[in-house]
Amino acid sequence: MDTRQPIVLTITHHDPSGSAGITADTETAVSLGCHCTSVVSAISVGDTGELMGVAPVDDSLLVEQARAVLEDMPVAAIKVGYLGSVENVRALHSVLRDYPDIPVIIDPDATLADKQSMLAPPLWEAMSSLLLPYATMACPNRREARAMAVEADVLDAQAQELLESGCRYLLLTGVPCEQQLENRLYDERGLIRQFHWQRLQPAAYGVCGTLATAIACHIAHGLTVIEAVARSQQFTWSAIADSRRLGMGRPIPNRLFWARS
Repeated sequence: MDTRQPIVLTITHHDPSGSAGITADTETAVSLGCHCTSVVSAISVGDTGELMGVAPVDDSLLVEQARAVLEDMPVAAIKVGYLGSVENVRALHSVLRDYPDIPVIIDPDATLADKQSMLAPPLWEAMSSLLLPYATMACPNRREARAMAVEADVLDAQAQELLESGCRYLLLTGVPCEQQLENRLYDERGLIRQFHWQRLQPAAYGVCGTLATAIACHIAHGLTVIEAVARSQQFTWSAIADSRRLGMGRPIPNRLFWARS
């Protein structure tokens, strides 16, 4: 079996515009030298400017998709994105517990949740109790962290509450810091690294998912968590800086930015 190209499994929604979801994860993996396998967790209807609807797949279908890949191929890392129902969270839990040695990077994507009232406590409680214990890293933005860490009122306390759910590392993204944005990396000891990035405008589509997938890819290549986080932020920032406006809505990161030169 050819193992020269690491295999990454992404579990997230299908975005018909190609801005986020499965298409974006595949572009990121290819750009970073990985083979991307995919499990569709939901079908969405939308364009670069608006989400019109989303339908989670049946939980049994999610399980069948994931096991078909995991039982056939040597997956080196798993990235989990949008999951549109508590049933899908439970279904994924039943899969991850059988593969405890595969690194799992979770992007608790609330982009679609805004339209589906999925910021309600049951989904986030299910993710915290059933998925975070299997996560090498979770990558919430400030709003997602606030939704998941209901007992905490400041960022550091929110990070600690999520780490107590079982994930080894937490990357809290998009913290305002003067004219920049700050990403904070935590482990069980607390805050271990702070990363500062120039704020780019206008805001691009699918940024958080790209960062999480890039981290999964770098870990699949054998990098340490801190190395993977540092390189993935640089990759994501470069993709945002070379964003293209391909529709009438938000620009799309160019995840193959290096190919233009």
